[in-house]
Amino acid sequence: MHDLRKKALLESGKTVSRKARLRPDSKSTTPINTPGTSPQGSRQGSRPPSRFASEDEGSSDSELDDTMTMSTMSGASEHGEDDGTGRGWVDRLSARVSQIAAGGRSGERKKMSNQEREDMLQSYLHLVRHYYAKSEIEPQINDLVLGLVRAVRSGINTTERVLALQALAVTILTNPDESVLDRHVTILKSACEEDDAEEVKTAAIYALAVAAMYGDGSTEAAEDMMQYMIDIIESDGHTIDAPDAAPVVVAALKSWGFMAAHLDDLSAQSEQAMEAFVEQLDSSDAYVQTSAGDNIALLFENAHNLEEGTGEKVNFKYDPKRLAQQMRDISKGSKSMSKRDRRHLKSDFNSIATGLERGKGPGYSTAGWAASNPHTGGSLIESSHGGDVNEFGYRQTIFVGKEKLTIDSWGLSAKVDFLKVVLAGGFPTHLTKNEIVQELL
Repeated sequence: MHDLRKKALLESGKTVSRKARLRPDSKSTTPINTPGTSPQGSRQGSRPPSRFASEDEGSSDSELDDTMTMSTMSGASEHGEDDGTGRGWVDRLSARVSQIAAGGRSGERKKMSNQEREDMLQSYLHLVRHYYAKSEIEPQINDLVLGLVRAVRSGINTTERVLALQALAVTILTNPDESVLDRHVTILKSACEEDDAEEVKTAAIYALAVAAMYGDGSTEAAEDMMQYMIDIIESDGHTIDAPDAAPVVVAALKSWGFMAAHLDDLSAQSEQAMEAFVEQLDSSDAYVQTSAGDNIALLFENAHNLEEGTGEKVNFKYDPKRLAQQMRDISKGSKSMSKRDRRHLKSDFNSIATGLERGKGPGYSTAGWAASNPHTGGSLIESSHGGDVNEFGYRQTIFVGKEKLTIDSWGLSAKVDFLKVVLAGGFPTHLTKNEIVQELL
């Protein structure tokens, strides 16, 4: 096991009903949403946005997964979900794994129609997200990965290729294999650089980040892939033939942050990365702007931790308080954006600005009760107004089973945000059952 994974483990014709269409095994086509963007481009004058929704939009992967789960559970007995032991899903998963593995062999793909391959991948993706299936997929992991990679390379349409990439990312996260990146990086990068579909490029970026961390696990692989993401960000997507495509830039920003959050020392890339992120603060897309801001905060946090741990100081040419003010000014002048995007930009930039000004993590609230009267009856005030205040502090939390985990660092926030994209509605399941996910948080 390589160093990064060691560190993670040590740190701890007939019409189809609506209900039937929502089931993972339905023969109807299910729309594929690639999270992470608002409907605008990365720069002013960019090309028309992707038709795929952002992670904050109503038709996200997460909400689709949740709907599919409720539909499946409500009809469990009818559709073979419940065999009396609660393990009926294992048989369904085994069938999908066998189909995908067979599809990796020459000639087998042709025996299935395009729609059958899409339904197979959608069903597998849903199951592997919503159930922790390491022991179920491990015996066929090599053939399974080959089948998914073949679907990425040979998929007839965008939907099949996107599903295969999403399924590959979750598969690696469920059952890490240190040979995946070395064996398949060429095909994954080809999907990122040569596919005409923006949705495929975006899904390929997320898959590459997971493969770098859990399909190799070395610091060198992570740093190389982070540089690949920086090149995409600096060029506004031009390096992978996706000019001014906001979903692509957001995916690269989130993927960089996820990988960076695993490293103790970012000084080798910090100067170039900071320049790229600061430039993206002027993007016309709210999600590009806030993702860049998150990474700026992560860089300052890493530099602070490095100095505390080793005494080595990282000197940025940017002052964090000036950047904080720049973000506040940008959020006030975003009148051309939609109401939803303005709300997102203001909320996130206020959080980032407070973090930069106070040296805090995300979501830190400076509001609180006057220390002289911490109980009911006192006045709610901001600590910036002066006086002794018991601040509310960190407000963002997630639950691991019954245990509440406070998100108090930009590194932890980057990991959580990335995993929510990759795992979608299955994030809570993996958070409570997948040891890899638990340890990296």
